[in-house]
Amino acid sequence: MNSAVTLLRSATLSDVAEYAYAATVPSGTRLVFTAGACPLNADGTTAAVGDYAGQAAVCVANLKTALAEADAELTDVVSTRVLVASTSQEDLVTAWEVVRDAFGEHDVPSTLLGVTVLGYDDQLVEIESVAALRE
Repeated sequence: MNSAVTLLRSATLSDVAEYAYAATVPSGTRLVFTAGACPLNADGTTAAVGDYAGQAAVCVANLKTALAEADAELTDVVSTRVLVASTSQEDLVTAWEVVRDAFGEHDVPSTLLGVTVLGYDDQLVEIESVAALRE
């Protein structure tokens, strides 16, 4: 599938950020809003308890599955929000690196947030996304 997403980079803003600063999609594009992808196993238990990188990897896998249900894939994602239950920047970076690596060259605009708690027992990471598909 030919992605509807155009990533925009800035020559003025810092290049330290490991993502594009903005993205556009053409008029008439079908948008897909995913629920937060959680680190849950098929049986509903939390995967990789205590492991930020492990939970981020499961979140990415679950995000891919949710996107596939809408006939989308990671390259169709317009933006992400990565939530990490921690006050430690190191924990946030650990989770972020897994997400960043999963997206590869499709470095969508992203927000990385430290939060106090997430919805499931032992949950440390959650990934929200918006994807766009050509009709």
